[in-house]
Amino acid sequence: MSDKTAQLKAFERLLVIMDELREQCPWDKKQTMESLRHLTIEEVYELGDAILDNDLDEVKKELGDVLLHIVFYSKIGSETDNFDIADVCNSICDKLIDRHPHIYGDVKVENEEDVKRNWEQLKLKEGKKSVLEGVPKSLPAMVKANRIQDKVAGVGFDWEQPEQVFEKVEEELAELKAEIAKGNQDAIESEFGDVLFSMINYARFLKINPENALERTNKKFIKRFQYLESKSKALNKPLKDMTLSEMDVFWEEAKSL
Repeated sequence: MSDKTAQLKAFERLLVIMDELREQCPWDKKQTMESLRHLTIEEVYELGDAILDNDLDEVKKELGDVLLHIVFYSKIGSETDNFDIADVCNSICDKLIDRHPHIYGDVKVENEEDVKRNWEQLKLKEGKKSVLEGVPKSLPAMVKANRIQDKVAGVGFDWEQPEQVFEKVEEELAELKAEIAKGNQDAIESEFGDVLFSMINYARFLKINPENALERTNKKFIKRFQYLESKSKALNKPLKDMTLSEMDVFWEEAKSL
């Protein structure tokens, strides 16, 4: 692994390359923060995929892509004299120092939960009107629900035991079942959302990230279904011509692999 001097030199190399690309490359010269935004989101998702696949070589590459975007935004900011990479770095350094008084001050903490509670309280002292202000509006719904629950728990609005949360899940399921019986589609959707929200909350008590858990299931389903497709192709029999019973034989085979 590199020492600090080598790390700083590598970062400086990236900054120099960014300057050169911004000055000389037609595509890079044309980019704005708005044009880069959707590409940045895509890069972060690719990083997330690499992490879930535990492909560390790919994680390294995707981290480089994300870092490039951070440097790119900072370069654009410097061109309008709004901020540069030094401002970005100093801003996060100042925030980390302010938000960790148990490291850089005289505050005492006993565990991770104390740190999280202090973090949310400090954010309110900084002028935020709600602990939920930091939850991006454009987050996917499941990730957003998880962040909402995590943040309100940080200020003490939380269940005490996992059993209580599971009871809430069962309560929400019963309410969903009742609305399904009535056939009110709008109410069914509302109650279904409540079930998902309570399940996501229960996942937090089980120390499970619901997004990761669902993505693992997605990957598992894709792998099994593609096995089914390969068997269908080997038999020269399209899936649409197979019965559910025939497909289920191969599905069970895929599960046992």
